Amino acid sequence: MTLRGSLFSREVVPFYLSLLALLAVTLAVDAALHLLDLVWVGKWLGIPGVLLICASFGYSLRKRKLISRGHPATLMRLHERMAWAGSLLVLVHAGIHFNAVLAWLAIGAMLLNVASGLTGKFLLRRAGTRLAATTQRLRSEGLTAEALEDRLHWDILTYDTVKQWRVLHYPITLAFAVLGTAHIISALIFWGWS
Repeated sequence: MTLRGSLFSREVVPFYLSLLALLAVTLAVDAALHLLDLVWVGKWLGIPGVLLICASFGYSLRKRKLISRGHPATLMRLHERMAWAGSLLVLVHAGIHFNAVLAWLAIGAMLLNVASGLTGKFLLRRAGTRLAATTQRLRSEGLTAEALEDRLHWDILTYDTVKQWRVLHYPITLAFAVLGTAHIISALIFWGWS
């Protein structure tokens, strides 16, 4: 099997490229702000970043039937893009100027959240594709529905287990939300309003 068609190139490389792109664009934007003597802009990028991240939850609301507008697949793509862009803005906001433990914790939770979201995206897609391909191959061999179910039992069980990645993603998201909110509140308290 060539590298082009390998599991590594189809699934692992895009995952790491997504994370590296986030880091590279963050560094480029932060460097540009420093070069243009616009470092103060970074201080304000946290606000639109958080707003983008919050807006990205439209997918979750639709999935849980709390809202009825929007197509789930479209909302999922928006969720991924808005969360990525929001994370980018928050990372530029943070820059390399961490001056509080709470900010470090919030950024760490956000990065874990992004990584867990990307892991789920690529892992779930891979498991679903593999299950569909195996099902199609076995059907083409003429297996009966009962024989097909017997042969795919462990694959279906594995796929159902993989779909549970959200069990880890949700608490990480909650930790990020709590730490991010605490950071925002503490920033407002110690802002220096005069």
